[in-house]
Amino acid sequence: MDKSIGDLAAGDVHIRNGRIVQIGEHIEAPGAEVIEARDMIVMPGFVDTHSHLWNAFLRGSVRGDDRVRGYFPTTNRAAPLCTPDDAFNSVRFGLVEALLSGTTCVNNFSHNTRSVAHAEAEIRASLDVGVRTRFSYGPPGRDQRLDRAGLEEVNKLWRSANPLLKLGVNLDTPAPDVLKSGGDDEAFINDVQFARSLGLPISLHYGNTAHGLVGLLNRHGLLGPDILMIHTQGFTAEERETMVAKNVQFSMSPAIEIPYSTVRNGYIQFAELEKLGASLSLSVDASSAMATADFFTVMRALQWSHKQRSDVDRALEPKRIVEIATIGGARALQLDAEIGSLTPGKRADIIMIRKNDINIAPVIDPYYSIVYSGSSRNVDTVIVNGELVLRQGRHKALDTAEVAGAAAKAGKDMHEKLERIIASSK
Repeated sequence: MDKSIGDLAAGDVHIRNGRIVQIGEHIEAPGAEVIEARDMIVMPGFVDTHSHLWNAFLRGSVRGDDRVRGYFPTTNRAAPLCTPDDAFNSVRFGLVEALLSGTTCVNNFSHNTRSVAHAEAEIRASLDVGVRTRFSYGPPGRDQRLDRAGLEEVNKLWRSANPLLKLGVNLDTPAPDVLKSGGDDEAFINDVQFARSLGLPISLHYGNTAHGLVGLLNRHGLLGPDILMIHTQGFTAEERETMVAKNVQFSMSPAIEIPYSTVRNGYIQFAELEKLGASLSLSVDASSAMATADFFTVMRALQWSHKQRSDVDRALEPKRIVEIATIGGARALQLDAEIGSLTPGKRADIIMIRKNDINIAPVIDPYYSIVYSGSSRNVDTVIVNGELVLRQGRHKALDTAEVAGAAAKAGKDMHEKLERIIASSK
């Protein structure tokens, strides 16, 4: 993913003190630990720019877009019932699955930040797993405002606590009638400005209830590179041009958008934004709804959604998709100076993908193999910040069976509560 270095058919990567110090065909590094990567693709880890990890443990309860047990009714019922322990078990569970898929960095879009204790539980879970994260502190539920005091406390306690942790904010957008009328929402505007005053980047959902959001932000001079706009559906041509001119970042979640929101929000505007040179990235969104955190599926979904269109040039090389999944994600999270490519001086967030597995062999062009054939079961090794976190598909510190078991118990307990709520409402 570094054009100045190019792709090597075989070579070495030298890591020291968490950073890549050299890349070449034959590197002499006396005394260095050697990790054998023969017959593997060595590449930067995937960057997931938007994932609701607090509800990963609800996977068994979510029934697609069913009107009673679908993603939104299920998470709406569960949100106020979630304890900090639930948050910890869910986030740890979701991040371990992401790590097993080769994801080394995640923007944890926590839109159920019910207390400082909930926020800290999610942060502790990410540090336990060893994945690089941006914890995007959000409101205590949908249609609610940001708890500024809680955000300030978390920012004070955790901003500089660990090199794997960055902080951000996610905000609920103004009411649809306000946006549709071209009106303003003073509380929302103030929240954006408050986040900026703390130096925290902002993640925002777009969709069929957010038409007018771009205009509101633009009128108040709030569009900029610290804004991550999630779900590239429903924008007008003018809105696209305005956001790209202001260097807004974009996150596409095609594996969710195809089955859940294309009918409501329109097609994924990858082609239009790509033509404008937009900063594009990919995301899982919710592994509870997608039923997996496999980032290979996300990459393929972008290809599927783009190839289905008949009104645009459908050429899309797998290499470009891998770029979006790695350096594109790093750029969207304003981390591209540190991660996203195998470049000397950058932090060593690296994955190794086996080339001889039955579902991917033979590998002739690695980009095609990754996008067309790859899956989480091919990920052998994951290094984050120079630390070996996963080797031969096993976490070096955590018992994945225990992680899954704790999340399953929490999920089953919550499911029973949800079913009682449903029964009582009949």
